[in-house]
Amino acid sequence: MSFGSPLLLRSLNPLAVAAGADIPDAVTIDGTTLSRSDLLGAATSVAERVARADRVAVLAAPTVTTVLAVVGCLIAGVTVVPVPPDSGEAELAHILADSGAQAWLGEAPDGTGLPVVPVRVHARSWHTYSEPDPSSAAFILYTSGTTGLPKGVILTRRAIAAGLDALADAWSWTASDVLVHGLPLFHVHGLILGVLGPLRVGSPLIHTGKPTPRAYAQAKGTLYFGVPTVWSRVVEDPESARHLSKARLLVSGSAPLPVPVFEKLRELTGQSPVERYGMSETMITLSTRADGERRPGWVGTPVAGVRTRLRDETGAPVPHDGESIGGLQVSGPMLFDGYLNRPEVTAESWTEDGWFRTGDVAVIDAEGFHRIVGRESVDLIKSGGYRIGAGEVETVLLGHPAVAEAAVVGLPDDDLGQRVVAFVVLRGMSGSAADDIESEIIDHVAQQLSVHKRPREVRVLTALPRNAMGKVQKKVLASGN
Repeated sequence: MSFGSPLLLRSLNPLAVAAGADIPDAVTIDGTTLSRSDLLGAATSVAERVARADRVAVLAAPTVTTVLAVVGCLIAGVTVVPVPPDSGEAELAHILADSGAQAWLGEAPDGTGLPVVPVRVHARSWHTYSEPDPSSAAFILYTSGTTGLPKGVILTRRAIAAGLDALADAWSWTASDVLVHGLPLFHVHGLILGVLGPLRVGSPLIHTGKPTPRAYAQAKGTLYFGVPTVWSRVVEDPESARHLSKARLLVSGSAPLPVPVFEKLRELTGQSPVERYGMSETMITLSTRADGERRPGWVGTPVAGVRTRLRDETGAPVPHDGESIGGLQVSGPMLFDGYLNRPEVTAESWTEDGWFRTGDVAVIDAEGFHRIVGRESVDLIKSGGYRIGAGEVETVLLGHPAVAEAAVVGLPDDDLGQRVVAFVVLRGMSGSAADDIESEIIDHVAQQLSVHKRPREVRVLTALPRNAMGKVQKKVLASGN
């Protein structure tokens, strides 16, 4: 039976709920399970409380309150500003001032100067709202701020719907699935894909709080989301990993999945993980498919509606030969509407003919498969006249049994321009043994890749510097700080 026109939250169509087509376990989070009618009734009550606002801040902890706050705003057409729960004072002050948030919805940090609108989990309302304009802003998501203060990324309702529908197509995602993840709810991966995705498709969501291997195994889902750290921990717990063999799809994103982890997942679960690529500004634009080839280290082909191209520093096309590296540019219906209050930065991010400059460098082969090399600013190394992708070298480094973590940067060199330097964390090795392994690691790369791509130097660390999102801070490594 069909119930009216599609909504952004298509499975929460009030006509379907009124007709009794309920989903008893629509969302399970923070120890609480909400049916579809519970979710619609409670979120509509939230909508009534904020309907006159333009923008509200939500302290995006993985709780029922966060889900109801977000869904209530989407029903009412109010823009949500998700705020990381562990934001420092300076970051928090910037996000609130830059976004123009008028209030906190739900929980609020101590000492806030904004009014706080409570979210009542057990309240219910059956008021109906007109579907907001598809071009209106659903979210302002703040980037991780690796190059200065975080920028507010404006995502419209239309863009989110297009992005989610493209993923449903690529992953054969249907209402018969049960999505499981334990990711944060303040970015694209955990919030847009991980909460709005199931609410659009109609598949139940189980949020595990923390993404532990045991919690994933016990959830008994069909579709799992994780970042590489999650999957690394899963393969270190073979018993839990084997429980995931009953799942339909394991999806990895937000950072490159190390090839050894990919292969170990395949060995323990009997299936190869799906890898995909995206940004806050673009959502997901590339993915391997549920019904297609999955190659370790490659993020697949453009999803529905997306086009990609590679350009060199002069703007000239880069061949799709599987080897040549170029700046990745994309176009598609799921791209953002610009950076809030940053018209100059927004303009610089787009080419004159309408393509978004991702700032990432990539390789595309003749079949259209993409491999992301890394960020153009830190991962494209120009050494001795060669263009070397740091990501390719890192993948090979992680294939060495002694290397637990690796990051590759280009450091200034009077002769080469830049020399390839590898920073590694070793597995249970120290002292002279660690010193002896460095030349072995260099030889390992030289045997796997062209000799000019080998590290000229290997530096052993106890840990790699990472930001709040878990991404390696290569600028810290390059600066020596």
